[in-house]
Amino acid sequence: MMAQAQAQEGAGAPDEQRGRAASIEDVHPPSAEQDAAASTAPDTPLPASSDEIAFSADDLVYDSNNDTVTASGKVQMLREGNRLRADQVVWNRKTGEVRASGNVSVTDPDGNVGYGDSIEVTDALKDGVVDNLLLVMAQGGRLVARRGEHRDNVYTLREAAYSPCPVENAEGCPKEPSWQIKAVEIRYDPATKRVHYSHARLELFGLPLLVLPGFAHSVGEDSASGLLVPDARLNGVNGLEIALPYYFKLAPNRDMTVTPHVFTNELPMLEGNYRAFLGKGAYSITGYITNSRSSDDEISTGSGNRQLRGYIDGSGSYQLDRNWNLSGSIRRVTDRTFLRRYDISRDDRLRSTLKAERISDNSYLSIAGWSVQTLRLTDRQGQMPIALPVIDYRLRMTDPLLGGAVQFQANSLAITRTHGQDTQRAFASAEWTLRRLTALGQELSLTAYARGDVYHSSDNDLADNAAYSGISGWQGRGVAALAADMRWPFVGAFLGGTQRIIPRVQIVASPRIRNMAIPNEDARTVDLEDSNLFALNRFPGYDRVDDASRVTYGVEYGLDLKDFSLSAIVGQSYRVSDRSSLFPDGTGLSERISDIVGRTTVRYKDFISVTHRYRLDKDNLALRRNEIDATVGSRRTYATIGYLRLNRNATETTEDLTDREEVRLGARIAFARYWSIFGSTVIDLTDASEDTSSLGDGFEPVRHRVGLAYQDECIDLGVTWKRNYRSSGDARNNNTIQLRLAFRNLGI
Repeated sequence: MMAQAQAQEGAGAPDEQRGRAASIEDVHPPSAEQDAAASTAPDTPLPASSDEIAFSADDLVYDSNNDTVTASGKVQMLREGNRLRADQVVWNRKTGEVRASGNVSVTDPDGNVGYGDSIEVTDALKDGVVDNLLLVMAQGGRLVARRGEHRDNVYTLREAAYSPCPVENAEGCPKEPSWQIKAVEIRYDPATKRVHYSHARLELFGLPLLVLPGFAHSVGEDSASGLLVPDARLNGVNGLEIALPYYFKLAPNRDMTVTPHVFTNELPMLEGNYRAFLGKGAYSITGYITNSRSSDDEISTGSGNRQLRGYIDGSGSYQLDRNWNLSGSIRRVTDRTFLRRYDISRDDRLRSTLKAERISDNSYLSIAGWSVQTLRLTDRQGQMPIALPVIDYRLRMTDPLLGGAVQFQANSLAITRTHGQDTQRAFASAEWTLRRLTALGQELSLTAYARGDVYHSSDNDLADNAAYSGISGWQGRGVAALAADMRWPFVGAFLGGTQRIIPRVQIVASPRIRNMAIPNEDARTVDLEDSNLFALNRFPGYDRVDDASRVTYGVEYGLDLKDFSLSAIVGQSYRVSDRSSLFPDGTGLSERISDIVGRTTVRYKDFISVTHRYRLDKDNLALRRNEIDATVGSRRTYATIGYLRLNRNATETTEDLTDREEVRLGARIAFARYWSIFGSTVIDLTDASEDTSSLGDGFEPVRHRVGLAYQDECIDLGVTWKRNYRSSGDARNNNTIQLRLAFRNLGI
């Protein structure tokens, strides 16, 4: 049916009531029938103009004496995007008043849906009053009130409460929301997506937590300026710490957060974070500043000099066009112990970078620079490198003759130190690769590689390790290698799954290369592993090149079943020539026959994952590298184990990677649906028999943490105890207790 009427003023505002504020759990959520009705497309025809009200009902009665229309049974009314549904609607055409009762719901043009026992609105369906209102906000969250009013597209609720938390559990039984904000009056403006409170208080699990006078927040994904949730921790060095962040919404694409940190044992610290989105890029800058005592001594007495201390951490990138990208970062700190003292980071070196990159389908160009700041108390800053420029260009082409692939590379690096060796390097290389499948199913790869290097170094006597210094002045080097690599996959059905057995053989021929005359800046730490077993150059960088003519052989295995998978690789290398090896003892490559290396990975569903990497001594099969990473459990309840032992039996001191042994343990146990306990630890198992420089007794805890957490749909709550067992200047070993409280769906 269609009726036409002129919009009239709605009923006046109700008298203010000041009884007990409504609670989210006091008002039942809409039934499934109501929710379906509010979300489905209306069967009421659209009005022809803004002056018309379109409605439909099972039964319609017109009282000509009182000029009223009574609609009953699945009543729907629509005007200017406002929609009313109820079991019965009485429309007074004289006053323009519309009274609805029975399963009442009102939807405004923004998508907010109000439910109530009864409602009085104007015939424009815009303004009105609702008793026992439940407002389901389009941006997320719910508002309930003893009485609610809608005027000029603003909701005013008396004795009201707000919460985004569900009030029913998974079985449909009522539950108390984890948190809610109760107030004498709440105003919600859908245009600004802001909720304002008068005389409000925050309740957590039904208990009053905080008084919030004049509090306001945004809803949905939008944000606005305001206070964020405080952070609290208790530290054995700094005492009790309270951090109270304040968020500034500067523009739709820019914001800033300022966080004062107050300590009981130290002067306050100020933290600031600024973020901006530039359309084609973004950047973020975080800084800390304070005035406190510091000490870079190995063992701090706590009587260091008071000084201005701080840290800056910034990063950003910008896409100049389809191919060019500019990125950079800056990380600098005033002293070596600041980050650990205030538990900001455990990094022992900070790198600042600047890079311009051009990436196309077949080429890559990088022009970069970087510098390093050391935070290790025993390191000298003068030995830290400053690299500028670092240029790398690569071009990939298709071989027009044999159909292989050709890659050209040009690279340049200049390293400067304030009190150490300076090195400049440039090289150009070409690599040709051809892959073919034989008639028997073998995968054959042929590789030819050639490179020419030019180096210049000075102040070589200031190198941190004489074995890496090379010969000062200008030095040149030629690099060449030929390689043939064959894999022969055997694949077939096994135990209802697929099994793969792949023997592999690689032959590499390379002439003697002038290695030791060249400074070594980027290839110092080398160890035979499954990842570099078949690599053309088993050194990690460019400054050292594996010049051994060799045969490498191994086998790969794979088994994939419905819920189980296993993959493994094992192999060894044999050097053809009998000339002395470039590799130091303990790397697994110093003799003609290398050690045996391998990796095994086992997975069962998503419940168990175990990876074992190892290196066996070729003479007595002793474990020279034993590394295990295992995870057992589900997403909520799990345990992780990491174990590493390097027993390389090295007789020289030229390697940076010393022998060590450590274990890493972690676990989380979920219980009572939303609760969990968690913990982790790192223990140094190294003793003097493994590393002569170690002062440990074979069981030295490094750090650990234990915590209790609660996490549901709208709140994260937890307490964590952490202990650091190693001192670094004024960042002494200490205990830290941290409280975490984060409200989800509470935009500030």
